[in-house]
Amino acid sequence: MKSIILNKNISRRVENGHPWVFDNEVNKGKERDTNASPGEIVEVYSFDKKYIGTGYYNPQSQISVRLLTRDKNEAINDDFFYKRIQQAWQYRQKIGYTENCRLIFGEADDMPQLIIDKFNDYFVIQTLALGMDRWKPAIVKALNSLFTPKGIYERNDVPVRELEGMEQQKGFLSEPFDTNIIINENGIKFNVDIANGQKTGYFLDQQDNRKAIQNIVKGADVLGAFCYTGSFEISAGFYGAKSVLGLDISQNAIDMCNKNAALNGLENICRFECVNAFDVLKTWTKETRRWDVVMLDPPSFTKSRGTIDKAVAGYKEINLRGMKLVKPGGFLVTSSCTNLVQPELFLDIIQMAAKDAKRKIRQVVLNAQSADHPIIRGQEYTHYLKFLIVQVM
Repeated sequence: MKSIILNKNISRRVENGHPWVFDNEVNKGKERDTNASPGEIVEVYSFDKKYIGTGYYNPQSQISVRLLTRDKNEAINDDFFYKRIQQAWQYRQKIGYTENCRLIFGEADDMPQLIIDKFNDYFVIQTLALGMDRWKPAIVKALNSLFTPKGIYERNDVPVRELEGMEQQKGFLSEPFDTNIIINENGIKFNVDIANGQKTGYFLDQQDNRKAIQNIVKGADVLGAFCYTGSFEISAGFYGAKSVLGLDISQNAIDMCNKNAALNGLENICRFECVNAFDVLKTWTKETRRWDVVMLDPPSFTKSRGTIDKAVAGYKEINLRGMKLVKPGGFLVTSSCTNLVQPELFLDIIQMAAKDAKRKIRQVVLNAQSADHPIIRGQEYTHYLKFLIVQVM
């Protein structure tokens, strides 16, 4: 097997457990040339020839190697992927995720840049790096062997693949099937469009957080902004809200919201409007309209450290508007899926928003993503979701 040697004067980050080897950490002297082709499996050694791990290589990427194992005797083959997926499934079952879950969460499951979402008997796959994409047949084979699924679909229509020298693509990895399916979550039914919905079709990472609103929404008038397909809003209606208004800029999303409301017999409780939530919330803060619960679940505001200040300003502004729309003693439910905004910073932003809104807040719930998306200390990108409920006094 070909090998990569690390430079001498670098941090011990990789040796201490991080799975990424950056391009500038690789010794590229002539005698160190690996001759490895993009996507090939290589062994990684420290400058003094100590084995660190085995992973896949891509000289076209800023991340030259992503480690799959630190066991020199562990072969990377079809059986390797079968065992990893089996282990991940056993873990999900043990912590209570059996029907719908993120079966593989990339690096957190020692499967760098592989995402597998399980929607009951259907699976959606993303292979976001070239080295992982090469093993797609082995991954599909393992899923078929472990689950006998009704369908497997590929959602590789994401720009990040282009950084790895790959094309965007999507389509069936099994016999074709109806990609509009229905799932059950917390006793609630949701339509999921596997082929055309955002990401893999549905945001499983908030499934526990949607349950966390069940007590505060009972008998409440609820406003939800950036509702996408209405999962929080439908949950609020299911848990006993008096009225629910959901806002989203996408008419397709609003259509799905109405479909989900009807699916659960909540069309008289949950109402949805296709508007720009940023603009509408700003206008409504100048009026007298107020709600018992305001829920904000905006998209990520940045993927670059260079624009982090703009993201902070955006989160502060949207939460300030949200707080102003909450009746005294009511609740703000707010999220951030920007992994560059870590939990402490997010809490600071909410506090700054409260100060500017001249409202006192007290924390009710602080969560991350659901536990089927494991968090690994030292790998901040695995802790990307912050979910907060505060009472607004």
